[in-house]
Amino acid sequence: MATEFLLPDIGEGLTEATVVEWLASVGEELTLDGPMVEMETDKAVTEIPAPVAGVLLYQGAAEGESLDVGQVLAVIGAAGETWEPSTPVATEAAAPIVGTLEEPPATAGQALPAVRKLAAELGVDLGAVVGSGPGGRITAVDVEAATGGSAERVALSATRRAIADNLTRSWREIPHVTTFGEADAASLLAARQESGQPLEAHLIAAITPLLGEFGDFNASFVGDAVLRRTNYDLGFAVDTPEGLMVAVVRGADAMTIAELGQEVTRLAGAAKERSASVGELRGQTFTISNIGAVGGRYGTPIVPYGTTAILSIGRADPAPGVVDGELAVVQRFPLSLSYDHRVIDGAKGRAFLGAVIAAIEA
Repeated sequence: MATEFLLPDIGEGLTEATVVEWLASVGEELTLDGPMVEMETDKAVTEIPAPVAGVLLYQGAAEGESLDVGQVLAVIGAAGETWEPSTPVATEAAAPIVGTLEEPPATAGQALPAVRKLAAELGVDLGAVVGSGPGGRITAVDVEAATGGSAERVALSATRRAIADNLTRSWREIPHVTTFGEADAASLLAARQESGQPLEAHLIAAITPLLGEFGDFNASFVGDAVLRRTNYDLGFAVDTPEGLMVAVVRGADAMTIAELGQEVTRLAGAAKERSASVGELRGQTFTISNIGAVGGRYGTPIVPYGTTAILSIGRADPAPGVVDGELAVVQRFPLSLSYDHRVIDGAKGRAFLGAVIAAIEA
């Protein structure tokens, strides 16, 4: 008897996933726990093995298509066995459309709500658009063509949708304040040169001890209280081909510089290769973003949802400055600290940034 395998929740609160690549074709023999399909969740690509041995009879979605958790991902049975979709989702997909589209009124074209919304965003008058869809229905392509220019519609990947959703939620719900400062880079750059470890490792080592003193920066806002964390799981931003991700160093307070460097290197590589687990890309208590690695200086970083602060550090370019009353060429890190103003006020923000500067310069 064929086994229907439903898409499981392979992340924390996952609602859907996209098929990246089928590792087996319909009709191909599968072994128990053998490679079957790669799925993309909000931030990671996960290989799902075959839950039973047998022949792959059905693929629930093509590569590039998405499935909701609980929908049929695959059906596995015996050689020569057949299977017909019988789940409500599959039945609805196979059912014919009820009714027919009549010719549109001569005065205006028909358009679905999503198309009307797109037209409003682009400033297109639907009354002047001739629909090319069934029965004269106006499509998104018709609206885009009516703008007078050409454009390519690129669907967002699951990762980009997750990034957009998370940033929008943070910006909408967290009242942001950003404060700026500079730190002499000489000491930290010398330490990095001597150790050979990534800059992020040294930053994590310098900042983690401060989070015990400034507990509101290692915290979450939970509606009627501030939840100060006693764990120090520091996130650092990683620039990947799929977008900016945050990898999380667990228990950073108990690591040496060498251990931090190894973990930063490992996590950054895993994030770029899409092999990092969901747990390695979520749950940070404080975040550091080295925007200097991509040529940035100052910025206004967005506080990750579920935390209260993020620090970005820019490129330390040589520039003229005054040292002990004398003009000299110096290198200073541009620092941008964003924080949740519901939890942290301006004075506390400046005090924490001052402590960060002192730690970097030590």
